[in-house]
Amino acid sequence: QKEDWPMHKLECSAMCTFGQNWNPSETVRLTARILAKQKSHPERTQSEQLLAVKEFESHLDKLDNEKRELIQNDIAALHHFYSKHLEYPDNAALVVLFAQVNCNGFTIEDEELSHLGSAIFPDVALMNHSCCPNVIVTYKGTVAEVRAVKEIEPGEEIFSSYIDLLYPTEDRNDRLRDSYFFNCDCRECITKEKDKEKLEICKLNDPPSAETVQDMIRYARNVIEEFRRAKHYKYILCLTLTPLACELLEICELSLDKMGAVFEGSNVYMLHMMYQAMGVCLYVQDWEGALRYGQKIIRPYSKHYPSYSLNVASMWLKLGRLYMALKNRSAGVKALKRAIAIMEVAHGKDHPYISEIKKELEDH
Repeated sequence: QKEDWPMHKLECSAMCTFGQNWNPSETVRLTARILAKQKSHPERTQSEQLLAVKEFESHLDKLDNEKRELIQNDIAALHHFYSKHLEYPDNAALVVLFAQVNCNGFTIEDEELSHLGSAIFPDVALMNHSCCPNVIVTYKGTVAEVRAVKEIEPGEEIFSSYIDLLYPTEDRNDRLRDSYFFNCDCRECITKEKDKEKLEICKLNDPPSAETVQDMIRYARNVIEEFRRAKHYKYILCLTLTPLACELLEICELSLDKMGAVFEGSNVYMLHMMYQAMGVCLYVQDWEGALRYGQKIIRPYSKHYPSYSLNVASMWLKLGRLYMALKNRSAGVKALKRAIAIMEVAHGKDHPYISEIKKELEDH
């Protein structure tokens, strides 16, 4: 609180005033802090050496009515929660700022990729996207760190990834168009060389027809979209009791049964539902159930994701901790060491997360 007081004083009295009714979204809180920072630092801040927030792309002309309505809802929340503590620009300027934050924001996650918060890092936002990135962005406290995961030649462009790279080309580009308003033309998107493996179909004597496969892909995408709309179901679970968790687990299992008639277990849509099921098992502390799903996920993850993927590292980490909790030390040590090997490249050898994991190994 003391370290963050220049920013937190903006929220503190409002939080106290609203009490249990204090519930602005992360985007609203982040935008309020940006406005406060711009007022207290009219000049460029330390994180704006290459690109200022005011220079962010907003893609205002590409926003559909639904996105514009969501921004107006955020503006209304900003006025509601911060009216006594902030000076605002006019509505048009706020629309631009919220559009800029939506296009350039970063999601902060911990070592197991659990959501921690949202932030903007203007200089880091300067990097373009590729589905075969040559750098990874990780976080140490409130600092973003960028590390190479491939050899980069002098003069070669630096690319990070804006999205989860598990999915096939069409899905990735749908997500990029929806959130960032562009199509990717990286080597992976042009060749689509991983798509066949990612969409692997059951090897049957009587293989499913192309129409059946397409119907199942549509079904899988709809189920995934429903989960996305639940906005990180685990946060909803935190406010509810076990019955909803059981219901979600049942939805996952029914979807897996249905898709399993057409898709191999390594198919990315199967992996998505297994990952959701694993999350529910972890929530209800069903360690054996979580481990079963994790064991099915890890090999295909290692194949589908790029080298040094944080998604693969976090899965090895979860598996290692589950093995340790279930007293299988040898398997736990192997899994944790695999996580460390990736994280030492992605996070740097001196990252606190790696020290914590090494301590876990010593303690066991």
